[in-house]
Amino acid sequence: MDDADAAYAAGNSPEEVAALKIGADQGHVDAQLALGFMYHNGQGVPQDYKQAVAWWRKAADQGVINAQFNLGLMYDNGRGVPQDYKLAVAWYRKAADEGGAEGGADAQFNLARKYEKGQGVPQDDKQAVAWYRKAADQGLANAQYNLGNSYHNGQGVPQDYKQAVVWYRKAADQGHADAQFNLGLMYEKGRGVPQDYKQAVAWYRKAADQGVIDAQFNLGIMYVYGSGVQDYVQAHMWWNLAAVSGDEDAIKNRDKVAKKMTPAQIAEAQKLAREWKPTD
Repeated sequence: MDDADAAYAAGNSPEEVAALKIGADQGHVDAQLALGFMYHNGQGVPQDYKQAVAWWRKAADQGVINAQFNLGLMYDNGRGVPQDYKLAVAWYRKAADEGGAEGGADAQFNLARKYEKGQGVPQDDKQAVAWYRKAADQGLANAQYNLGNSYHNGQGVPQDYKQAVVWYRKAADQGHADAQFNLGLMYEKGRGVPQDYKQAVAWYRKAADQGVIDAQFNLGIMYVYGSGVQDYVQAHMWWNLAAVSGDEDAIKNRDKVAKKMTPAQIAEAQKLAREWKPTD
């Protein structure tokens, strides 16, 4: 996660803010956490990142996981404090060490990214994998996807397509579009799973419906070159959608397949493209 939780439902009236401040000054961590969110989001008070940091620090010093995680974000992004990756790592680690507690998985994920990028800590793919695994085991889709990538590319772990498929599937089942695309790729290539074009098409479609351009392009390929699903209308439609995003290969392929289609087929493909809407 890159932003503090903006969904906190706190009161907006001056009376509610005043009551929270009284509680926060008395050391109540829920009030301190709430005030941090309010100042961060400009919710009932003028937006003030420095005040958000101040209140979250009070809660973080009392061991509140969300506050520790949010402090890590503030140092990571330089909001209310000078950007400092080492301090970001320190606060992420405090939250991450709590494991299954609320906020722990997100902190574990962000800590993994720091190890992967070498920001605030020495670059270490093995440590990145270790923290991705902790977050993935808690069901965090982004961590599951990144762990799949690690096994796919042999980054921090020995290359293992079967393990890549396992983790891609966990993320894909939660609607992670890039994981859906990669799972489609594994089925198309027969990596970690038996080659299965129908499964490839099914997973590409899920990603394509979320607007993943590479998935739209690959669907066009699958529909043209058959593999049991040849359909020029569908191919034209998906390449047309990818072309709208400026994919030059999709433009070329769309125009090439159009030469094999009747005017009625082209009109149908264009209609499908106009009516297409991405899924949430």
